[in-house]
Amino acid sequence: MAKRRFLLINPWIYDFAAHDFWAKPLGLLYIASWLRKNGAEVYLLDCLDIHHPQMPFEPHIKQASRRAYGTGKFFRQPIPKPVFFQDIPRYYYRYGLTYRIFKEELDKIPIPDAILVTSGMTYWYPGVFAVIYFCKQKWPHIPIILGGIYATLCHSHALNYSGADFVLKGPAENSLMSLLEQICNLKPEYIPKMEYDPYAPYPAFDLLRKLDYVCILTSRGCPFRCQYCASSALFPFFYQRPPETVYQEIVYWHKNYGVKEFAFYDDALLVNASQHAIPLFEMIIKAKLDIHLHTPNGLHARFITAKVAQKMFQAGVKTVRLGLETISPNRHDQKLTREEFIRAIRYLQEAGFTREQIGAYILVGLPNQTKQEIEQTVSFAQKLGVTPRLAEYSPIPFTKLWSEAIKICSHEIDKEPLFHNNSLLPCAHKNLSFSELKEIKRKIWHTSCI
Repeated sequence: MAKRRFLLINPWIYDFAAHDFWAKPLGLLYIASWLRKNGAEVYLLDCLDIHHPQMPFEPHIKQASRRAYGTGKFFRQPIPKPVFFQDIPRYYYRYGLTYRIFKEELDKIPIPDAILVTSGMTYWYPGVFAVIYFCKQKWPHIPIILGGIYATLCHSHALNYSGADFVLKGPAENSLMSLLEQICNLKPEYIPKMEYDPYAPYPAFDLLRKLDYVCILTSRGCPFRCQYCASSALFPFFYQRPPETVYQEIVYWHKNYGVKEFAFYDDALLVNASQHAIPLFEMIIKAKLDIHLHTPNGLHARFITAKVAQKMFQAGVKTVRLGLETISPNRHDQKLTREEFIRAIRYLQEAGFTREQIGAYILVGLPNQTKQEIEQTVSFAQKLGVTPRLAEYSPIPFTKLWSEAIKICSHEIDKEPLFHNNSLLPCAHKNLSFSELKEIKRKIWHTSCI
C-alpha cells in the first residue's frame, strides 16, 4: 500500500495583538508524530513561521523579532477591522506569512490524502477560514479536517461556517485515527491513548524551520475548575507523566537539537510536586543541564513551598508566572488566599528570584469587576515585589462564567465568536473603559521602570 501523505497547517492569527510568548501548535505537532509513527509522510505549513527567509523582504510587513529566551514578535500586516470593532482605538493585524508566500509554500507540497488544520482562540477563526479557503481552491476534492480549541468550544459555528469537511470536537485521541482510517484507508498500528502512554512519540518539533525553544507537557488536563477556564472541556481528565520521561524528552531536544529554552505548557505543573515536579527539577540539577525553563501558563501559588522554589531556581527556571487573578474574595472559588500568595512570593524571593522574573497574572474585564478591584490587585502584587501582568478576560463557552457573561455582555457572544475577543473588554461595560485600562497599564510600566 502506498504511503499516506498528510498536510498539517497552523493558521494565521487575526487580532489586535499577538506575541510569540512560547507559542507553538503543540497539539498539531503531537498529531504529526502520531502520523509519522504510523508510517505516514507528513508536511507542516506554519503560517506563524517567524524564520521564513522570504518574509523580511515582503512589502507592507512589520518585522518579526526575537527577545530573550526565544520569545518575540510575529510578522504582522495591518488589515481592516471587522465592522463591529470600529470603536476599538487599536490597529488590527494578520499575524504570520503573507498570502503570497503561503500560496507559494502550498505549491511546493505534493497532493495530500488529507489536510489537518488546527485552531486556537475562538475569535481567531478568520485565520482558520482563510487557510481552509485557500486549500479548497487548490485541492477541492481533498478532505479537510478541523480540530483544536475553536473547533471544540464553538463546534456548531465551525460546522456551519468553516468550510471544513470534518470538524473534530475534543481531544484528537478520541476520533482522529478512526476518521483517517475511514476517509484515507490509513491502517494505524499506533493509536494514541487518552491516558498516559509510555510509547507516545515526542511532538514533531523537528518539522519547524528553526527551534528557538521547545514546549513541554509534563501532565495533561487540570484537576481544578476555575470559573474563567475551559481546560476541562478541552481535555476532561488529569494525568501526570513519570518525571524521568519528561527529563529524557528535555535531554533529547537539548542534546540533539541544541535547544536551551523550554516552556512548560502544563495547567497544573506543581500538583503532587513531591512526586512530580521536584524529582524532575532534581534530575536537571544533577545533570547540570545548561537550559532555561519557563512557566507561561501560570503556576498555582498554593503549591509553592520553600523546597519547590529552591529546586525551581537551581534547575534553571527563568520565567515564573503565577495566577493571582484578583484579590477580591468573591471571585476565588477558594482557590487562593492572600496569605498563600504572600508566602509563595517570600519563598521565591528567598530562593533567588527577582522582581523581573516573577509575574502575577491579573484578570481584568471580568463580569461586574470594578476599576478599583483591578487597581487594588495591582497594588497588592507590586507591594510584594512582583510584576503585574494584566490579562484581559475573554468569555469562553463551557466555563462557569459563560452564562453570566451572556447575560451582561452587550454583544451576542453566544452567536459570534469574534465577540469573545478580550481586546473588546466584552464584559466590562461601564466599569472599565479602554482609556482607563490604558492608564492602568501606563502606571504599571512607569512603576516597573523606577
